[in-house]
Amino acid sequence: MPDTATQPADSTSRLARTLLSPRYRLALLLVLLCAAGISVLVYEPQRFVIHGLPPHLSGSVAGIVFTLAYGLCTAAFVPRPVLNVAAGALFGIEAGTLSAVLGTVIGSGMAFGLGRMLGQDALRPMLRARWLTAADRQLSRHGFRSMLVIRLLPGIPFAASNYGAAVSRMTWPAFLAATALGVIPNTAAYVVAGSHAAAPTSPVFLAAFGFIALSGLGGAVLAWRKREVLRGAEPGS
Repeated sequence: MPDTATQPADSTSRLARTLLSPRYRLALLLVLLCAAGISVLVYEPQRFVIHGLPPHLSGSVAGIVFTLAYGLCTAAFVPRPVLNVAAGALFGIEAGTLSAVLGTVIGSGMAFGLGRMLGQDALRPMLRARWLTAADRQLSRHGFRSMLVIRLLPGIPFAASNYGAAVSRMTWPAFLAATALGVIPNTAAYVVAGSHAAAPTSPVFLAAFGFIALSGLGGAVLAWRKREVLRGAEPGS
């Protein structure tokens, strides 16, 4: 006759294993991402670009609040160009660039951590397409270099690169260091544009806009040239 005293413990253990399984963790990640997207639609953090920060926030406190909010918004799929322009409009070039870069690292780290804890085990077995396998292998073997290129050249969705890196075997230091260094040029360009948005015909604004356009064109050309590499890569090579 089975010991009835052990049945509740066995049920609790099975429930814990089920809730911690890769599929349930992936489902939790999807729920969190949907909640983040809905919160952006409801609270509209981009309104600060037009109306500015609340009047009771000023100085270093405003910078810290904005940096943390930037990170949360980045993880919640708010487009970074909007946030970068806001940083320039609110804080100027130097402080705005610093806040935007730090916020980017914070938001990227949050997304990377969520993806690694909740989605990696469930998503890695699904990497069957050749180009997905090639991208995963590139990120896993050459994490810092690959992520640095991704950050330097715009065009790849920022959230997709965060969660794609999380699914790979890239290390935390490589991901964060490449993100911090790689986002500086384009982030600074958007911040400069935001700081001079009131004078769109000024040389500084036009130079920043030109840099953004050229970097975008460069990213498109590189992606076009590399497409055959990813398509033709063999999974076992």
